[in-house]
Amino acid sequence: MKGHVMHHADSHLIDLGGGTTRRILAYNDDLMAVEVGFEVGAEGAVHTHPHTQMSYVLEGRFIYSVEGEETELRKGDSIVVPSGLAHGTKCLEAGALLDVFNPKRDDFLK
Repeated sequence: MKGHVMHHADSHLIDLGGGTTRRILAYNDDLMAVEVGFEVGAEGAVHTHPHTQMSYVLEGRFIYSVEGEETELRKGDSIVVPSGLAHGTKCLEAGALLDVFNPKRDDFLK
């Protein structure tokens, strides 16, 4: 196979604390897909990083903030956050986000 395959059974669920979990789904040097689970009230603290990020709501309901501007996202909604912008989220209804990063998040692999 010429692509990089990651089987779900081989991926590890990481408890990040505060009602959040992370599972790396697939990656190469240019791209990384991560599933992030949230309990009601859990937050992804406001932060910045040099990666472009796309978040897609797999389940649940979230308030997503980019540079202080908030929007509500529900199942099927998505958002793109350019490199370097401050962003974060708060979970209103338990669910999960599919986060895609360019390039990959080396800090997630440590």
